[in-house]
Amino acid sequence: MSLGMFGEPAASTALTHTIMRSDLVVTITEQGLVESAENHEVKSKVRGWNTVLWIIDSGTFVEKGDELVRLNSSVIQEQIDERTKYSNWSQSAADRSAASVARAKLAVSEYEQGRYIATEMTLEKDVVVAEAALRSAIDRLRHTRSMARSEYVSELEVEEKEFAVRQARLNVELKRTQLEVLTTFTRKEQMQTLSGNFKSIKATHRANAERAMADTSRRDRAVDEIQHCVVVADRSGLVIHPDAAKWESGPIAEGTNVHKDQVLLLMPDLSKMQVKVGVHEAAVKRVKVDSTARVTLADGALEGRVSEVASITKPAGWWTANEVRYDTLITLPPIDGLRPGMSAEVEIVIAEHHNVLTIPVAAIVENDGKHHCWLKTGSEIKRRSIKLGDSNDVFTIVEEGLQEGDEVLLNPTFYEDTTSGDTNTEDQEPDSERSDATEEDTR
Repeated sequence: MSLGMFGEPAASTALTHTIMRSDLVVTITEQGLVESAENHEVKSKVRGWNTVLWIIDSGTFVEKGDELVRLNSSVIQEQIDERTKYSNWSQSAADRSAASVARAKLAVSEYEQGRYIATEMTLEKDVVVAEAALRSAIDRLRHTRSMARSEYVSELEVEEKEFAVRQARLNVELKRTQLEVLTTFTRKEQMQTLSGNFKSIKATHRANAERAMADTSRRDRAVDEIQHCVVVADRSGLVIHPDAAKWESGPIAEGTNVHKDQVLLLMPDLSKMQVKVGVHEAAVKRVKVDSTARVTLADGALEGRVSEVASITKPAGWWTANEVRYDTLITLPPIDGLRPGMSAEVEIVIAEHHNVLTIPVAAIVENDGKHHCWLKTGSEIKRRSIKLGDSNDVFTIVEEGLQEGDEVLLNPTFYEDTTSGDTNTEDQEPDSERSDATEEDTR
């Protein structure tokens, strides 16, 4: 490079750029993966933990009814055998107690409508018979006394007849008392005993029936679960393995243990694809829903739209390099060839400026929070303070300090070192009136 006076770089050899008006598009670029917006989850329906004996390869296209996963069923088969035995035992006990309930119920009706009535009628008959015997004894006593007055019988026979009357009267009272005890006490006592026995047997039967139902339910549930040990596709489509969650031991494969409701496979909807990227917290406020995004894949590029920006983020950690990022979804058009797991570079448009003055980023120098550039005016090189606006890392908007047609140096740092304090430099603040005055030579 040729040098001017005092060893300064010659202005004629400087690399320059002419300031002009143009459109400026500001974007951010992030890396992400293609995924489906809607995934049909294939879950395990078997209780507890079970071992995977076989699982279909990720990325396979299947038809409805095709086998996807086989789980170990030996433990469940043992449960079926065990529960079947207990179910038969408890059902037998329930049947026996049901017969006991029927007998106890009949015993109540039998006593109330049969044995009690028969006993009551017997005692009533005994009372009638005793009363008749008493009347007969009284008649015989009266006749014996009449005969004794005529001295046909002795006083001893009279005493015998009197004793017979007393005995007959006591027998009447006994029969009446027995009848009263039957109707007042015995009937109630027997009814209470039979009713209590019926309720007790009924409660026992209810417990036996519930136990039988529970054992049968356990057996039936095990029978139903063994059918779910072979998982088949309920629709046609692509199947993929889900990413292993952080709390899981690893991806699902043969020999791993899975639990109930764990997602075994995903069947993505290939007509609703998207890209998930993590936008840095410094730029996420500028990303708006429905913004345009250019998505570059291994075999081409396509245009998408921002469909969702997360309002909260997951805590940063070593797996995110301690950077806080917000999940952002980019909806892709329905085209053939998109598959979950594809890597993608996403360029999201966050601002568009039209007909603005722009300066190359390479022409800008920042010192103490202020921005400068080196302006070429004829054979002279002057420093100019400028006020900048938005930037896309290639060009930056100039708000003050330059005008259309100005030539700025593209290697300003070199001139900053060689022209510091030189008469060919100028420190001019942006103003509507531009001065051509140069700095006073301080040498």
